[in-house]
Amino acid sequence: MKLTFIGAAHEVTGSCHLLETNGKNILIDCGMEQGPDLFENQELPVAAGDIDFILLTHAHIDHAGLIPLMCKHGFKGEIVTTFATADLSNIMLRDSAHIQEFEAEWRNRKARRSGAPLYEPLYTTQDAIDAIGLFSPVDYGQKIALCPGIWVRFNDIGHLLGSASIEVWIEEERIAKKIVFSGDVGNTDQPIIKDPSVVKEADYIVIESTYGNRIHSEEKPDYLGDFTRILRETFAKGGNVVIPSFAVGRTQEILYFIREIKEKNLLPEFAGFEVYVDSPLAIEATSVFTKNGRACYDKEAMALVDKGINPLVFPGLKLSVTSDDSKLINFDEKPKVIVSASGMCEAGRIRHHLKHNLWRSESTILFVGYQAIGTLGRKLIDGASVVKLFGENIEVAARIESLKGISGHADMNGLLNWLGGFETGVQHVFVVHGEDAVTEEFAQTITDTYGWNALAPYSGGCVDLATNQILTEGMRVAKKKVEKPAKVKSQNAFNRLVLACKRLMTVVMKCEGMANKDLAKFEGQIQNLVEKWDVKE
Repeated sequence: MKLTFIGAAHEVTGSCHLLETNGKNILIDCGMEQGPDLFENQELPVAAGDIDFILLTHAHIDHAGLIPLMCKHGFKGEIVTTFATADLSNIMLRDSAHIQEFEAEWRNRKARRSGAPLYEPLYTTQDAIDAIGLFSPVDYGQKIALCPGIWVRFNDIGHLLGSASIEVWIEEERIAKKIVFSGDVGNTDQPIIKDPSVVKEADYIVIESTYGNRIHSEEKPDYLGDFTRILRETFAKGGNVVIPSFAVGRTQEILYFIREIKEKNLLPEFAGFEVYVDSPLAIEATSVFTKNGRACYDKEAMALVDKGINPLVFPGLKLSVTSDDSKLINFDEKPKVIVSASGMCEAGRIRHHLKHNLWRSESTILFVGYQAIGTLGRKLIDGASVVKLFGENIEVAARIESLKGISGHADMNGLLNWLGGFETGVQHVFVVHGEDAVTEEFAQTITDTYGWNALAPYSGGCVDLATNQILTEGMRVAKKKVEKPAKVKSQNAFNRLVLACKRLMTVVMKCEGMANKDLAKFEGQIQNLVEKWDVKE
């Protein structure tokens, strides 16, 4: 009866915990690390083929993104989660696989030119499809027997459509214990989805700490008022409002707000403004929201549905699916809203929209979610004056704004309030999924507030649940940066130059028979290059 912490230990992403009991190996989440990777994660002590179950809290990639890799390495067990999470994972994991394959293709084009070893994608689309075939969804609030001696129940945690805390009951050798995994605890009063539900009993709690030392605001944020003001001020200057947004969850919230702005005619001077959702993943995810509304929407959203109103659709909404659709957006000079992924500006189509808008003083870049340290989004929030995109330095002249209070994560008070719902004697709390110092700070806050033992384990940390004995707190091993020696870099660069010259010669040989005027022009361009780069002794 052991619990081992593998990922998201003193880090914000990559959640993964291993429960060993009754001869079964159970993973709670299997997430991919995103953004800076500060510490080495310990290897799973069991092979992928020996994992019997994966219990998935929600569909975000930092909780689900390595499940296809497990399948690639032999996992064939059940993935138990909610129906909405299963639906979202269907599109999220396929999209993640596509990104892996695209990156591999891009890297390998460069590798072939330089003679470097070929790069293998982390996993493929087929691995993702294999994973999707293993999902076994359950309803919220349904206590099920996972296998002899183990029962589980998923409860709405209000972070994302389908997100859940997970109660796990264990009986082994006449010892009974209960562990509750918070997943990502949602903020209260979010649009569309319900507030986090309370759990009353636990021997052990594993809780996230994304905002474990921060408070969103003492006042209820005026989302509509702030959003409307930003739109009005930007449109009046003739600029665009560019919103880097997570495709799943945050994009749908933004659409909900914009529908309300249009419905209430809060911008009469720009009543017909257009909104582009430039993310195929976000478009698919929005359909999943509509499909699972009855099970997951809050009272306000359901009241709209009952009136025949789709809370995520409105006049002027345009969906951009293809890359050509995406490119055309920046040729449209009308002021508009562009919602695009990724939410932290680390990849995806949003980087192209930033390239076209960051240098424009009339445009606004509006952040609507958490920006991890080291990401482009965080650099912009922190006041960077110049950023590099596609190898080009871009001056930041656009207005940088954050929509106050809009967060899918509970703040410190929200986390403490959720913990306050537990009525029985908690033996130990384990703090995960937070920045290095934050996990330690929040663990101390829990002890100070409730008197419970609280620990922020490092990767490899392990507890004997039967005896409440900490076997190890894990190892703090800093991630080593992989750096190419300068000589290797220089040689690779020279090799690429030689290849470029060979390509030039190939083009020259194809020019035989061209008009003299064109040949002279080509020769002149080559001579100019030679004059520019010829090193005089």
